[in-house]
Amino acid sequence: VQLQASGGGLVQVGGSLKLSCAASGRTFSGANMAWFRQVPGKEREFVAAIFWSSGTTSYADSVKGRFTISKDNAKNAVYLEMNSLKPADTAVYFCAADSGRSGRSLSDPGRYNYWGQGTLVTVSS
Repeated sequence: VQLQASGGGLVQVGGSLKLSCAASGRTFSGANMAWFRQVPGKEREFVAAIFWSSGTTSYADSVKGRFTISKDNAKNAVYLEMNSLKPADTAVYFCAADSGRSGRSLSDPGRYNYWGQGTLVTVSS
């Protein structure tokens, strides 16, 4: 299984950016796909998740109303559209996928079996 994240870059405060995660190697029906972010010296932080089969979404409070996670079944891809970006959103963003049912919460990085390589988002003030 491979997850390839892309779309990061430098953007000004209040700007927008759309991240993509191309998935290959398996079908993700029944699995959750998620985005996490990490700043050096800090733990990986949950951003958003989407249940592949139903499209049900979940967001961290810090990004609700600003970020939107979506998927494209035909392309086997997940996206993270980020609006009204703030300097606090600066981080390396990772996409991740689990294998389906898990006793761990969606926001727990340990739930996810597969990780992309990360893409850097920098929001300048």
